[in-house]
Amino acid sequence: MPSGVFRDISKLSFDYVPEKLLHREEQWRRLEVMFDPVAQGGYSQNVLLVGSIGTGKTVTSKRFCTELAFNARRHGRSIEWTIVNCRQRNSEASTLLKMINYFDPNFPDRGFSSQELRKVLRKHIEKRGDHCIFVLDEVDALFRSGASDLVYFLSRLPEESDTLKNKVSLILISQRHVFDMLDMSALSTFKRTNVIEFGKYTKEQLFDIISARAELALVSGTYDDEILDLIADIASEWGDARFAIEMLEKSGMLANERLGEGITTEDVRGAKAATYAFVTEERVAGLNQDQMLILLATARMLRNKAYAETSEVEKSYRIACEEHDVKPRAHTQFYSHVKDLAGLGLLDIRSKKGSVAGMTNMITMLDIPADVMSQQIEQLLRSKKSKKRR
Repeated sequence: MPSGVFRDISKLSFDYVPEKLLHREEQWRRLEVMFDPVAQGGYSQNVLLVGSIGTGKTVTSKRFCTELAFNARRHGRSIEWTIVNCRQRNSEASTLLKMINYFDPNFPDRGFSSQELRKVLRKHIEKRGDHCIFVLDEVDALFRSGASDLVYFLSRLPEESDTLKNKVSLILISQRHVFDMLDMSALSTFKRTNVIEFGKYTKEQLFDIISARAELALVSGTYDDEILDLIADIASEWGDARFAIEMLEKSGMLANERLGEGITTEDVRGAKAATYAFVTEERVAGLNQDQMLILLATARMLRNKAYAETSEVEKSYRIACEEHDVKPRAHTQFYSHVKDLAGLGLLDIRSKKGSVAGMTNMITMLDIPADVMSQQIEQLLRSKKSKKRR
């Protein structure tokens, strides 16, 4: 039975994989071309999917692997796949354990070293005899923990013996290019051309995506195109489909809370305010300490103005480092982090006339209120410090 405005709220879950993916046709075609030799048998493939949060990387990989396995079965071949979120499993041992659990759900979750877990995984692949695709989502979190050697191990498995030959493929998913985080041995197993970019969605594309989800999840007549257009407009600042879907779900919940017959624009505005904290945490939780401190410094500078000069942010960053007992990075590394944060859509850099003669780089946040960003980062930094003390 429908609950208020919802017909099937599960269709708004991040775990839901739609039958048809919208506006990812180009990326899908590239995956098909790359994995066609895998489907035909006798070949392994390694691919990197790169893009900001909410650009469809994870859902595309899930739908693609599902259909690849289905089509392989129709032709008498067997392909198996499993996905590991490396931010949740950010050590080699926990990542290996998650992979092993695919083959043996009852495998004990402690008592084995990483080397022992590698042997167990290898034996399962050999015993199964099928081609296995391992999808490592948010793999940069794994690399930051110093476990990039795991990628080398997995990518070299097909070369270890005849029983493993062409039996393992990898799909790595990340918000950033991670080749600079791999050592040379691991890097040698990847073709730099095997990178598929996932750009941010436009407002029109987001409208199509949430329209399709609304049709599945909401009761007819409880929303209209004006509501969907407003959500798409707000989410288009980030090009983030996850944010748009989260806002649609939260808008429906607010409508239900007030016992309304449908979603209103005020529900959407309320959902935007409520969703900011979630999206901020989602975007910054995987950053390193220096990047968090730079965001904190920027947020402090932007509380009462639209832009801050790079030099102002750097001074604020050094103060934040002192507060948190962290040695500040040199200017070159500082600015490299600023550019990385801009690449992730967390900061925006533009040239403007500065406080001195000539042009200077200015930094701003287009998407997230400075106070919200500051509060979230302070909370994350306190949490990290607390864990270190234990």
